[in-house]
Amino acid sequence: MERLGGEHEGQVSSIRQVALASFIGTAIEWYDFFLYGTAAALIFGKLFFPGFSSTAGTLAAFSTYAVGFAARPLGGLVFGHYGDRIGRKAMLILSLMIMGIATALIGLLPTFQTIGIWAPILLVVLRFCQGIGVGGEWGGAVLMAVEHAPEGRRGFYGSWPQMGVPAGLLGGNLVFLASNALFPGALGWRLPFLFSLVLVAVGLFIRLRILESPAFTQVKESGTEANMPILDVFRTYPKEVFLAMGMRIAENGTFYVLTVFVLTYVVEELKLDQSAGQIGVIIAAFIGLFTIPFFGALSDRVGRRPLYLLGSGFSLLFAFPFFWLMNTGVEPLIWLAIVLGVNIGHDAMYGPQASFFAELFGTRVRYSGASVGYQLASVLAGGLSPLIALALLSNYGYVAVALYTAFMALITVISVLLATETYRSDIYETQARERQLIGEGPEPRAQ
Repeated sequence: MERLGGEHEGQVSSIRQVALASFIGTAIEWYDFFLYGTAAALIFGKLFFPGFSSTAGTLAAFSTYAVGFAARPLGGLVFGHYGDRIGRKAMLILSLMIMGIATALIGLLPTFQTIGIWAPILLVVLRFCQGIGVGGEWGGAVLMAVEHAPEGRRGFYGSWPQMGVPAGLLGGNLVFLASNALFPGALGWRLPFLFSLVLVAVGLFIRLRILESPAFTQVKESGTEANMPILDVFRTYPKEVFLAMGMRIAENGTFYVLTVFVLTYVVEELKLDQSAGQIGVIIAAFIGLFTIPFFGALSDRVGRRPLYLLGSGFSLLFAFPFFWLMNTGVEPLIWLAIVLGVNIGHDAMYGPQASFFAELFGTRVRYSGASVGYQLASVLAGGLSPLIALALLSNYGYVAVALYTAFMALITVISVLLATETYRSDIYETQARERQLIGEGPEPRAQ
């Protein structure tokens, strides 16, 4: 198998191995992150906010859930800075450790009944740490895959770390469902969080074996790293940062309505067992392991924008039909609603997203640019969408929630129409333009 970098003992750098490492590491990170969302929707309200009503307790749990999203831009800024200065690989290892340790500690956390107000406070602190970890994870994982990928295959290989989302979602829901069935009570919800330590050990072993990306290596060897990547990215790519945020809104916001809020909707509004929603999410997550790379590969042929428009346009048109299917109360139709929303609306955007966002920025600031655009939108969209959806449902009914998801989709449709196509771009050619724009001159320093 062809190698893309130099030879280092015990390390590998073929594109397939890098893509697999990005997928596995990202799947572990998202397992940890989604596990919290499932627990917040189904059990954390009772354990950490017992004095609240059922709906208010869930709202409080979703508020702690949103804290993780609030921390993600900080993670993106910090890890983006050092990822553009030091390298992608080191940041991936650090982010995985932060996420894994925080998740395992949640599994050891005493509840409100044991330590009172300190229980939700500590829960918020650990959720914040999770947000820092996943905020730094995404940019490094997708750049390792995209920057190692051969020309004309960046969409396909960039979709591999994206597959970590359905894999983590699938793993988190399956483990949570099985653990609670086999060990009802306190042990049932704790074991999935503690299991994170095993997954992190596996992820570290894999990530330590891959080499730095060739694009960043070229920048490092030429001595042209950005001194302040986050400042440089706003000087050279301000439009791209805001367009990435806009393109992220529907993909991220509707996804959490479809996979987190829906779990509460099934129980509180439809009065069905929680498994009715979880099974639909599990089916959609499994299908996503195939639809995300399909859309990623297809974007290498037809471009990133047409598929992103397909996904955002479908999400806009499906906002009301989703709830009509849900409100039948028929489980197969509930599953169908979740599958259509996730595997067509979301996945058509998420498959090409990694390569699309990476191609918007030059190598010197790519980690910072992609991470900031991606993670800032996560606060506005994914972090708040379950909370907003539940509040809208409580006060105005499902129609308001449908209008909210349609509005998010409209923002993304407009952003995609304003963006330029990138799938034929050369990810190396922008470096000279960047250095001239920020006044560093056309030539790299002597080696």
